[in-house]
Amino acid sequence: MQHHHDRVSFGSKLGAILAAAGSAVGLGNIWRFPYEAGNHGGAAFILIYLGCIFIFGLPIMVAEFTIGRSAKASTGGSFSVLAPGTKWKWVGYLGVLTGFLILGYYSVVAGWTLEYLFQATIGGFEGKNAEGFITMFNEFSSDPLRPIIWLTVFMLLTHIVIVRGVKDGIERSSKILMPVLFILVVLLAICSVTLPGAEKGIEFLFKPDFSKVTPEVFLGAMGQAFFSMSLGMGCLSTYASYFGKETRLGHTAMSVGVIDTFVAILAGIIIFPAAFSVGINPGSGPSLIFITLPNVFQQAFSAVPLLAVVCAMAFYLLLALAALTSTISLHEVSTAFLHEKFGLTRGRAATIVSLGCWTIGVVSSLALGLWNGYKIAGMNFFDALDYLTAKIMLPVSGMLSAVFVGWVLNKTIVKGEATNYGALKSTYYPLYIFILKFIAPLGIMLIFLNELGLFK
Repeated sequence: MQHHHDRVSFGSKLGAILAAAGSAVGLGNIWRFPYEAGNHGGAAFILIYLGCIFIFGLPIMVAEFTIGRSAKASTGGSFSVLAPGTKWKWVGYLGVLTGFLILGYYSVVAGWTLEYLFQATIGGFEGKNAEGFITMFNEFSSDPLRPIIWLTVFMLLTHIVIVRGVKDGIERSSKILMPVLFILVVLLAICSVTLPGAEKGIEFLFKPDFSKVTPEVFLGAMGQAFFSMSLGMGCLSTYASYFGKETRLGHTAMSVGVIDTFVAILAGIIIFPAAFSVGINPGSGPSLIFITLPNVFQQAFSAVPLLAVVCAMAFYLLLALAALTSTISLHEVSTAFLHEKFGLTRGRAATIVSLGCWTIGVVSSLALGLWNGYKIAGMNFFDALDYLTAKIMLPVSGMLSAVFVGWVLNKTIVKGEATNYGALKSTYYPLYIFILKFIAPLGIMLIFLNELGLFK
């Protein structure tokens, strides 16, 4: 694997920040964060979450940026460049595999957002009650064909962006998608706050209830920080290999952290006031997005049916855009790896990844319906993939990246990358190294053991 000094890079600082933020902002912010916050004491959880982002999220993000930019290679190849002839290359390969597997089942859910956008547009939500939405979701997600059609559409969209390359594909799409996403989030939040009885939802989100804070909450917040900032999936180090010399890694990580948290909190402001306004208890996960919310839109705006349709369309468009910015970054990890490692053209590498992920997506989709009887460790294929990647592979990959930059990588490189080779002050550098060496690995270890159920 050779160094790529003539490597393409993002055309502007803003492009780099928006692309990295696009990688971080995804469905996890919109369906996972509000639920986690609501369940764990509202604002108390948000404060702990912000602490986790500062203590773990940002240092590990800078560490992943350091690996990518200093090696100027894909995640799969970076470790081979920085620690040649060692076993560390396997960490890079783990990042690629994680991203590849996540893209497979994530695309299924991304396809669901398109179905719901379509249903919202044709008035498919009208006149349904809560049971109607549950039936609608269950029938659709277990249908052998429809989800696969939408999954295929989503894969094609992602594929087209990736084939166009870093500047014309990833950067250009991020500069369009991210601002649209922001505008939609803000508009929907305003709509939600103006509903009658919305203040209960805002109170639920922002009034800290410290009685709900248990050790479990700390681990939940840390897990959410990882998930939401895309740490450990190889996306950030792959994107960082396209950063120019002038890109400030700490500054970029900070910007991504702020954007990511901002979207997550605004998602909470969209969901909770609307749910409380109509007296619905916000559930978790996909059911929140595909069962609770359509019902909320119908009820909240029942006086103005047109507004119900517009809000539902805007929301599912927002979800589809958030999913697309994430699938693009996940796809790029594997594409860049195949392109560099085996010398394939970008188009060919992207085609292999798209077909591979599409196959995983089809199996994951069928696992929710036709093939539901086949179990791996008591879970269907979809849930098993989710568990394997989110609970085991991400924390392990993030931890090993922190250990690598903290303990193994040459200190001159680490310091040089953190300070842009002396152009920036190194005030926080000792703290950053201390976190990478001791605090981050230990924290991740705790998440990991908790996820495996050792603290129950």
